[in-house]
Amino acid sequence: MENVRRYRTIASLCRQTAAYRPRHSCSLLAQASEWEHRAVTELEAYYEAFCDMAAGNTPARAVNYAVN
Repeated sequence: MENVRRYRTIASLCRQTAAYRPRHSCSLLAQASEWEHRAVTELEAYYEAFCDMAAGNTPARAVNYAVN
């Protein structure tokens, strides 16, 4: 979950910077979109691992998440 927070923070900074740098806004907004995509991918992997562990199954892929 730490990676999700990091990725979303970076995306937020990209969007904020885009507001102050109009010439670079297209590039910065594209970067923000990529970081958000990474965050969603990370959340999906976390959720999948959580569901597998809750069902008593071994995760299909090796994911090292501690579910509390």
